[in-house]
Amino acid sequence: MPSNLPQAHANFLERVRNAVASDNRLRALLIGGSYIHGGLDEHSDLDFVIVVNDESYADVMATRLAFANALPDLVNAFTGEHVGEPRLLICLYGPPLLHIDLKFVLVSDLDQQIERRAILFAREPAEIEARIQAGEVAWPNHPSEWFETRAWIWLHYAATKLARGELYEAIGMLAFFREQVLGPLFYRRAGKNQRGVRRLEALGLDEHGRLAATMAENNPSSVQGAIEASIDIYMDLRSDDPPPQPTKAMPELLRDFIQNVISRSRVEPR
Repeated sequence: MPSNLPQAHANFLERVRNAVASDNRLRALLIGGSYIHGGLDEHSDLDFVIVVNDESYADVMATRLAFANALPDLVNAFTGEHVGEPRLLICLYGPPLLHIDLKFVLVSDLDQQIERRAILFAREPAEIEARIQAGEVAWPNHPSEWFETRAWIWLHYAATKLARGELYEAIGMLAFFREQVLGPLFYRRAGKNQRGVRRLEALGLDEHGRLAATMAENNPSSVQGAIEASIDIYMDLRSDDPPPQPTKAMPELLRDFIQNVISRSRVEPR
């Protein structure tokens, strides 16, 4: 256990460990995230993985909300389909408010991992540890072509919302673009796993503060500038590992589109 674990986190960890140990359907309790990578503080989530006996999995998945509710002070919880992870139960407890992830897996799921998690409890510790160590660990990093096939479509979408005057929608797309494209590419430039925009500031990955230019205010000129800044930053980051098939006529086609938008709507260029 990290020596600097906040007391609220330590107390909750012990509650989860006791709950898993007292439920014979469950084989082990693992933890990942900042608990194992460092940087855990009072604002951190706790990312638990609960290993379930094969024969009990259907029952546990059907009653997992009851499991979460049996832990003290559940505020609310929902499942993680929106992030492609239906096994995940995302919970808020408090006071004090704590974000807790509970993911329910089979022992066979440990054969493919995104990180080697720490064991907090196991009925057969040696078996679980061996499975964790033998499992393949790979962060779901995207190749250059993944970004290239999406970047221009997403940026064009933002530009069309600018053209319509749907500025909030354009601003939302720019935030999505930072999370899905620019942030991961800053991580790639630093030789790290692609983690969106998490801890970019603390790690100094955007050392010149260029991402700030992609954050638009609610006016057409600011949104235009943020889209153009996103284009410039993407082109620079793309050069680290150019895609095998760059998108035809980009970014020129998109820049022309933006200029036509400005001309039609008489938006003053920045």
